[in-house]
Amino acid sequence: MLQQSSAALSQSLARLSSGSKITSPADDSAGLGVSMKLNAQIARTGAAQNNVNNAISFNQTQDGYLQQVDTALTRMSELAISAQDVTKTSADTALYQQEYQTLGKFITDVGTKTFNGVSLFSANDLNVTSDSDGTAFVNKHVDLSSNSYTAAINDDISTLTGAQAAVADTKTAIAQLASDRANIGSNEEALGYYNNALSTLSNNLSAANSQIMDVDVAQESTDYAKENILVQTGTAMLAQANTMPQSVLRLLS
Repeated sequence: MLQQSSAALSQSLARLSSGSKITSPADDSAGLGVSMKLNAQIARTGAAQNNVNNAISFNQTQDGYLQQVDTALTRMSELAISAQDVTKTSADTALYQQEYQTLGKFITDVGTKTFNGVSLFSANDLNVTSDSDGTAFVNKHVDLSSNSYTAAINDDISTLTGAQAAVADTKTAIAQLASDRANIGSNEEALGYYNNALSTLSNNLSAANSQIMDVDVAQESTDYAKENILVQTGTAMLAQANTMPQSVLRLLS
């Protein structure tokens, strides 16, 4: 009995000091197996959540640049109309063309920007890992090198014909920009839902794993006190039992 109580006391002490109900596979082999799988899924879920958050930042960076592209295209369309003013001399329209060209170069330069080495504006969609099983969410692309933008960028408003063409091209570019920013908005919205779902899943998985692994401190403290008393009592009784043969010998002598 003392040996059993001592083993139970050691186990209780190990649980309290580690905070875990399972301190060795022998304590609960099935529970340990389930816990290992839950821990692995929790880790994968955390990695997926990091991927989603990085994708959200990617889209936010894209939209930050496109807000400035919107301002530039709006000004370019304004210049295209101003260049058609019959009261303006060729020197005046040359100045309009100079500003128009500078704004076009700005848009071209924005098209080369990257996020951690990944192009922000390319013709390729990005597959964002959205769960612990590796399922991909298709993040729609924005391509500033498409014809919808380059046609407006390459216009020459120093002539009446060129200015008239620039009006139509800038309107097309602005319409494309509106569509692209709407796509970015839908990307961010969907990724936000994925992020919330992953956060909820991670919390639930952690709670399930806690039920298996984490010790109930109140219950275990009670068990520890109980086993401690039994060990002390058993030790006292063993000492008492060891003195009994000596008492018998004294009676016989």
